[in-house]
Amino acid sequence: MTTIAGLARKGGVGVETIRYYQRRGLLPTPSRTGGAGRGSGIRQYGEQDLRRLRFIRKAQSAGFTLEQIGELLALDANEDRSRARTLAKERVVALDAKIMELRQARDALSRLAQDCAASTGPCPIITAFDSP
Repeated sequence: MTTIAGLARKGGVGVETIRYYQRRGLLPTPSRTGGAGRGSGIRQYGEQDLRRLRFIRKAQSAGFTLEQIGELLALDANEDRSRARTLAKERVVALDAKIMELRQARDALSRLAQDCAASTGPCPIITAFDSP
C-alpha cells in the first residue's frame, strides 16, 4: 500500500494527474483510512491501482483518448475482444492520418528551408508563415 504521492512516483506521473484520472473515472478514489473525523486519514493505493495507472499511460502512448481508455478499461478481457480490436483499428486509421499530415508538414518545411538557402531577399520561411 502507498500514498497518492507514492503511486504518482511509481507510475511516473504527478499527483495532479492521478487526481485528474480520478475525476474522469479512470482511477478509483480509495476511502481514507485511519484518522478521527471527516476528511482525516490517508488514502491508500495498492498494486491494482498501479497496474491501472500504467495501463492508462501505455494506452495514451498508443494514441488512445481518455474516453477510449475508459471504454477499454470497462471491457472484459475475455469477452470484448471485438470491441477492443475495433478501437485499435480506429486508432491505427487516426495515426495513419496524423503521420501523413506530419510528412506533408515536414516536406513543406524542407522545401522552405531549401528555398531559404537558395534565395536572396525576404526569408521564404518567415514570409510563408506571415502570408494570409
